[in-house]
Amino acid sequence: MKTIGLLGGMSWESTLSYYQTINRVVARELGGLRSAKILLYSVDFHEIEQLQQREQWEDAGQRLAAAARALEAGGADFLVLCTNTMHRVARQIENAVSLPLLHIADPTAECVLAERIERVGLLGTRFTMEQPFYRDRLESKFGLRVQVPGEAERAELHRIIYDELCHGKLVDASRDYCRQLVAGLVAGGCQGVVLGCTEIGLLLKSDDTPVPLFDTAELHAEAAARRSLHADEQGAQLT
Repeated sequence: MKTIGLLGGMSWESTLSYYQTINRVVARELGGLRSAKILLYSVDFHEIEQLQQREQWEDAGQRLAAAARALEAGGADFLVLCTNTMHRVARQIENAVSLPLLHIADPTAECVLAERIERVGLLGTRFTMEQPFYRDRLESKFGLRVQVPGEAERAELHRIIYDELCHGKLVDASRDYCRQLVAGLVAGGCQGVVLGCTEIGLLLKSDDTPVPLFDTAELHAEAAARRSLHADEQGAQLT
C-alpha cells in the first residue's frame, strides 16, 4: 500500500470527507481492520483564502508547494490536493517535488465519459467557474463541453460556498438555489453536472437533481484510495 499525501484544510469540512472516503474504500477492498496510510498537511484556510481574494496565486502556490515538500519529506508516495480551486497552482506544486499529483479533474472526467456524457455543467467557486485552469483541462484533455451559470448566479454560489459550506452550514434555501442552478444548466443542454467545489457535495445530493451529479471530492478520494492500493499495477503517470 502506498502512502497518500493529502494537502488539505481548504476547507477542513471537505478534507474530513476525503479521510473518511479513502479509509472506507481501503477497508472495503482489504477487509478486517485495514485502513489507509495517509499523511495530512492541513493548512490554515484563512491565509489561503486571503491570497485568493487578492489574486496572489503565486504566493498561494508557494505555500502549498512548501506543504507538499513537507509531505514528501514525511514519506508520501503521491499527492492529493483536497480542493478544486487551488488546482489553479497545481503545476507550481508539481514543480516543487518529485512526487506525482493526482489531479482532481481527471477521475471526475473519466467518470463523466463512462456515463457517455459529452456536455456538463460546472458548479464551483467563481475562480473555478471563471478561470480557464479547470475548464480547459476538462475540455482539452477529455473532450468535454463545459457550461457554467451566469455571472450573478456564479457570485451567489461563491458566497454560499465561503459564507456557509466552508463553515459547515447546510442551509435549505441554498440547497434550493443550487437545485435551480442545476435546472438551468440542464435546460441549457447539460447532461450532467460536475460539483467542482469539494464542499458542494455536502449540500447537494444525487436525489436533488434529474441528471447525474459528479462529486469531485468523492471521486477524487476514491481514486486516491485505488491508486494507493493498485499503484504498482497501474504504472501510469498521474498527470
